[in-house]
Amino acid sequence: MFDEWSALADRIAAHAQNYLDGLTRLAGGEGGDATLPMLLVEVSQVSLAGAQLGAAQDVILQGNFEPATGPDPDLDGVRTALATRLGPVDDYAEVFDPYKDTGVTAYRLSDDLAAVAADLIHGLGHYRAGRPLEALWWWQYSYFNTWGNHAGAAMRALQALVAHTRLDVVEETTTTA
Repeated sequence: MFDEWSALADRIAAHAQNYLDGLTRLAGGEGGDATLPMLLVEVSQVSLAGAQLGAAQDVILQGNFEPATGPDPDLDGVRTALATRLGPVDDYAEVFDPYKDTGVTAYRLSDDLAAVAADLIHGLGHYRAGRPLEALWWWQYSYFNTWGNHAGAAMRALQALVAHTRLDVVEETTTTA
């Protein structure tokens, strides 16, 4: 079973690092006019990793103990850069839990994207310290508890934004003489 967990941890770690690298590049302005669709790609790909965690059996740590990974990274610079890049489309509305809480909640894409990054980084701390089971436990727990919701909400908002840019075209008017 350890080999299966180790292989899953390797896949999730690769997805996590790809997301972090892509998010950092897009926050830095590398996306240009394609920032929104590229963010959609990044969130969609990391959501695939989350789905794999959701489909896997529960990861249980021996002794139910998570070793410390060190201080949490400061992602405020990335979050702020994303908020600046997103400008007026940073704020959106979402239903937090469509089964329990049907009220609309205000969200920010920049906050969601940074929250996903923070949880992924925490798991990468375990992974890089040679603790793949702890990494998987954290990624799975935080997927169900926080980053899965943030990624899902961000993906819906980004998909809507990309769809609007492609579908909301102004009809050409023709004049007859």
